[in-house]
Amino acid sequence: MSEQPLLEVSDNTALGKVEIAPEVIEIIAGIAATEVEELYAMRGNFASGVAERLGKKAHNKGVKVELIEEGVAIDIYVILNFGVSIPQVAQKLQTNIRQTLTNMTAIDLQEVNVHVVGIHMEGKDHTEDEA
Repeated sequence: MSEQPLLEVSDNTALGKVEIAPEVIEIIAGIAATEVEELYAMRGNFASGVAERLGKKAHNKGVKVELIEEGVAIDIYVILNFGVSIPQVAQKLQTNIRQTLTNMTAIDLQEVNVHVVGIHMEGKDHTEDEA
């Protein structure tokens, strides 16, 4: 488990406090991103690739959450299908991630940065080594 601090969700501590780990935000953002149809895949690191080959689904693959002074910033690394409008898909990704996180956690995001790291060509199989 990382050493990142937990995010406090509510100011009302009468019943106790609610804290959310950054890893949970990564998973929620990853699932919200995969709901966008024009997305081919999320870009992960070597560890997430090995975990997926062993049968474990990495929902936080390609998502980085950073706690900054102003709030929460999310960076997502995506591979898009060929022929889609990159600005429109990036807008859809940002909107869906922001809405999903607001609905599920009541956290107001400062930034959702979309990094397009690859384009998937139809008929060609994509592997992690190519991107």
